[in-house]
Order: sequence, then C-alpha cells, then structure tokens
Amino acid sequence: MANKFVVLRHPWGWLASGFGSGLSPFAPGTVGTATALLVYLGLRPFGWMAVAAAAVLAFVLGVFAANWVIAKTGIEDPGVVVIDEWVGTWTTLLPALTLWPMLGYAAPLWLECTLAFFAFRLTDILKPWPASWADRELHGGFGAMADDAIAGVYSALLLCVWPALVVRF
Repeated sequence: MANKFVVLRHPWGWLASGFGSGLSPFAPGTVGTATALLVYLGLRPFGWMAVAAAAVLAFVLGVFAANWVIAKTGIEDPGVVVIDEWVGTWTTLLPALTLWPMLGYAAPLWLECTLAFFAFRLTDILKPWPASWADRELHGGFGAMADDAIAGVYSALLLCVWPALVVRF
C-alpha cells in the first residue's frame, strides 16, 4: 500500500481501521482484536442485545468501509481493515453474555476477555471451513468481513463449551 494513512482522510477509513487501530505496524489484526475488547467493555453493561446489535451494525457498515479502503488502496483485503476483527470478537463474546449466565457460570471479566481474545485469534488465523472458503472466494468488502464473522462463530462455539470444561476438569 503506497500510503496506509490514506484511510484517515475519510470516515469510512476511520471505521474500517477500527479508529486507527489497524494502522499498527505490528500485528494489526491482533491490535484490532484488543481494541474491540476495549469497546466491548463499554457495550457490555448494556447486555447481549447491545453487543449483538453493535456486531451486526459493524458488519453492515464494515462492508461499505472495507470497500472504500479496497478501492483506495487497490489491495483486496488490506491489513489496515480491522473492523472485521471487531465483529468477530463481539460475536465470540456473545455466549459469555447469554449462555454462561443461563448455566450458572460466572467467570471474572478478565478471563472472559482473555478467552475471547485467544479463541478469536486462533480461529481467525486457522480459518476453519467455511471461513477459509470465504477468505479465498468472497471478494470486496463483504469478503473482507465474512471470513472473520465466520471465525467469530467458531470461537463463540469454543466459549460455549468452556463452562463444561471447567466443571469437568
């Protein structure tokens, strides 16, 4: 990318880059995930519906924002786009807000966030099918967003089994 800071010249770029967190020179996806956790801490008190709504809204707006960055940079899935990490991270955390309380399981907030961080980074990197298919076959803003949303579903499933693992072991 000739100048990745071109994203800061437009609101779509700000959104796509996770308000600049995707500009990290080292591991922008990891930094984007960590930033998503900080935003989650602000959303969490409003409950799971607020987090789910934020994820859906971020996905929809992220498609447009990623399209804009792709058009400006000429790169199909630029690393600076991390709004997809936000969607995946928030999706990952939904079981902690819905299923865990129904099961009577309460983890400390630091553990909830740590599990979500590592579960999402694992599934985002490994991209189990169909995330790998989406990463390879879907293009544009939708493609940039879809693979991480699917990875978020897989990591949410990992968080679904966490309380059972704690009880068993």
